[in-house]
Amino acid sequence: MQAGAAMVVAQLAPLAARATPAVEPGKKVRLGFIGVGDRGTGLLRVAINVPNVEVLAVCDINHTNLARAQDVVSKAGGKKPEGYEKDPHDYRRLLERDDIDGVVIATPQELHAEMAIDAFKAKKVVGSEVPACTTIDECHAMLKAHRELSGRYMMLENYLYSQPVMMVQNMVDQGVFGDLTYGFGEYVHEIREMRFTKKGTLTWRGENVLHTRGIVYPTHAVGPVCRWLGINRGDKLQTLVAMDSKAAGNRAYAMEKFGEKSEQAKIDWENGDTNQALIRTQQGRLIEVRYDTASPRPSGMGQYSLQGTKASYDSAFGEHKMFIEGTSAPHKWDELEKYTEQYQHPYWKERGAEAGKTGHGGGDWFVINDFVTYVAGGPEAKSPVDIVDALTWTSIRPLSEKSIRDGNKPIEMPDFGRPD
Repeated sequence: MQAGAAMVVAQLAPLAARATPAVEPGKKVRLGFIGVGDRGTGLLRVAINVPNVEVLAVCDINHTNLARAQDVVSKAGGKKPEGYEKDPHDYRRLLERDDIDGVVIATPQELHAEMAIDAFKAKKVVGSEVPACTTIDECHAMLKAHRELSGRYMMLENYLYSQPVMMVQNMVDQGVFGDLTYGFGEYVHEIREMRFTKKGTLTWRGENVLHTRGIVYPTHAVGPVCRWLGINRGDKLQTLVAMDSKAAGNRAYAMEKFGEKSEQAKIDWENGDTNQALIRTQQGRLIEVRYDTASPRPSGMGQYSLQGTKASYDSAFGEHKMFIEGTSAPHKWDELEKYTEQYQHPYWKERGAEAGKTGHGGGDWFVINDFVTYVAGGPEAKSPVDIVDALTWTSIRPLSEKSIRDGNKPIEMPDFGRPD
């Protein structure tokens, strides 16, 4: 193994050491859930099946969501969790409880920063849905609060845990790729229908792209690539430049769905159908990021490429291809699965069958199990996706918009350092 790869392995220890929660016998990990819509409830269903986990409280201003979450816990054999639904800040009453160890935040993106900071103040371990926040000011506010309040934080980026992503990570760690030069990640997921309620008003997903340009949802695309390249573990993101296409897909959908003369068809969307960013790292590597949720096409969601001096990986249309110089036939791709026996990640060797039954290709199972392990590990435990990684990946959202609005100018990326 090369020295650089060995360093990455050592620093990725929280994500590679084991696939089961390290909870002492008899000890309970007591959780609260803030936001139990479809996503929050999906994570809740995973959490209640993790040994030694108790969900004691749930919060949502939508009573239907709240009641459903309480019912999910009760039907699984747990005590009905207390509900919090009085107003948008009722989650703070949940945070005041002294019988809660950690909270899962699964609310709309614009609420993540405030809720995480409030949880730091309440000395609760935070597991936050992605992205960590939405603005650069929020990035710095979260980092400041995390340091001053000795916060404990994990961003719940489940795309890191898919079987192909983790297998490629294992290959990177073992030096199969040689010196890495390029990585690509995209989030292409057609969700135009999800931008409107049944009554035709905008959902939070619609509001999210109404007046925002750039890559508004970057972490699924860039998280795995940054991990492969050792970003914040020997290398840093340095310069970003972004461009976007015109906005056409959402309007075309609205015209067909609601009529050409409808109010929905008159909406002036600012987010382009395709948004692209190029990022150069301090070590001269290149990262390409694509975001498109407005184009009519089968959803690839997470598609990736990785290039090194010794090997290449490419995934598209559900296929996963690998080329290893000196091992693969000249100029011919191998199926990634050809190397499964040799390079399967320990997580998937140990618990892959169980994880594969849950959402996002097993990612939901692993991310919740890792969060539980992190909570149970106490103040000395290392976060699998810490505050610095979370803010680094998230900052692509506001910085891609700034680059586009400034005429596609290069933007120097902030250095969030390492956690204290």
